[in-house]
Amino acid sequence: MYAYVVRCSCMHFKIPHKTTKFQATQKVKEALEHARPQLKGNGTITEERWDGSTFHFAADLQGKTVTGTLAVTDTDFVIDAKLPLMWRLFEGRIEKMILEQVKQMM
Repeated sequence: MYAYVVRCSCMHFKIPHKTTKFQATQKVKEALEHARPQLKGNGTITEERWDGSTFHFAADLQGKTVTGTLAVTDTDFVIDAKLPLMWRLFEGRIEKMILEQVKQMM
């Protein structure tokens, strides 16, 4: 009998914020509206859905699919994203880019 371990290529990290949950959620919504036009030609958003303070997303970028959630808590932005396996090599760089975007947003 063989046991297979399937590893999820999931990225998970938290970014603290110093505002209310409501204000932080509004900032995310504004940032998404601002970023949407910049995606044209680089990717397609296939899912955008808010469930309370959690944003569910899916996008096709450079022929690869990225899915995940961005949850806004009282103290943090919590990002969980399933990345294509090859993109896992750049997870640190992706996290750094997202952190810079959050700093600009706040």
